[in-house]
Amino acid sequence: MKHAAIGPIALHFPARVETNEELAAVFPKWDMERIYEKTGIRQRYVAEPEECASDLAVAAAEKLLHAHEIDRTSIDYLLLCTQTPDYPLPTTACLLQHRLKLPNTTGALDFNLGCSGFVYGLSMAQGLIASGQARRVLLITAETYSKYIDDEDRSLRTIFSDAAAATLIEASSTPSLGPFTFGTDGAEADTLMVNQGGARQVQHALKPRKRHRWASQLYMDGPSLVTATLERVPPMMDALLAKAGLAQADIDYFLMHQATLLMLDRLRAQLQVGEDRMPTVIEQFGNTVSSTIPIVIHDLRRRGLLRPGTRSMLVGFGVGFSWSGTIWTETWPGA
Repeated sequence: MKHAAIGPIALHFPARVETNEELAAVFPKWDMERIYEKTGIRQRYVAEPEECASDLAVAAAEKLLHAHEIDRTSIDYLLLCTQTPDYPLPTTACLLQHRLKLPNTTGALDFNLGCSGFVYGLSMAQGLIASGQARRVLLITAETYSKYIDDEDRSLRTIFSDAAAATLIEASSTPSLGPFTFGTDGAEADTLMVNQGGARQVQHALKPRKRHRWASQLYMDGPSLVTATLERVPPMMDALLAKAGLAQADIDYFLMHQATLLMLDRLRAQLQVGEDRMPTVIEQFGNTVSSTIPIVIHDLRRRGLLRPGTRSMLVGFGVGFSWSGTIWTETWPGA
């Protein structure tokens, strides 16, 4: 039986960087130091008006293919996680197949999942490889949440950042991913949502849970998301450890979705895990939604902190409300 292994990762960010100092100059009434204490974010990347998630995805994938001399004809499947597709249809992954000049034998699909999406993507890649349907899967996460956010929205503009990550998932004889755990609670769907642009008419669309204070298309009820996360994620992590037959001490790193520093600090306290085992990169990159976990992996590899044999727990949680987790042992020789 073949197993899926996480290979090299490449990142791409828009050229425009928006700092807290720049926001303070435009909005002097915003207490940016207090906002930083809660978010842990000092800067974000913002796509240009004509720049879409697909453009970021192509740039990240091209970096991956060139830097690691990957034969395009060897890609059997393209998985794209995005909540900001170019069009309602066709599938943006099909557009990427053409732009990346991947063979016509390549399978391609989008999945709309957000902050838990990278772990879901790993699970799908694992299934494709284990079942013999693919040997090489290109997993791309790409978001441009900035397009949903009004310039004056203090609650969202200071958190979300645009980015893309391209990850090569390859067949291996050595198991390194799994088991997986997942969770879903659609009753919490009204905590983070864009209720326009779909087929349902606005007057009949799902309404935000509380008063929509800002003009942004994107709505977020932050306190409810924190509560939902703290109620569901730690028990899921305990269940994952039990499923894997491991104890918390067996995990070198807990690589969590980088939501906000407040969220991560609350999780650290509840799980009794130190900062050295639950690293953050949110200060420099912001909340990049589905790309946060591959950004963390890329950063740890760059710093020489992930070596073959390092065991991590990958945990995603957010919009949906959905959550996911897996155990991952580093096997990539480039780490």
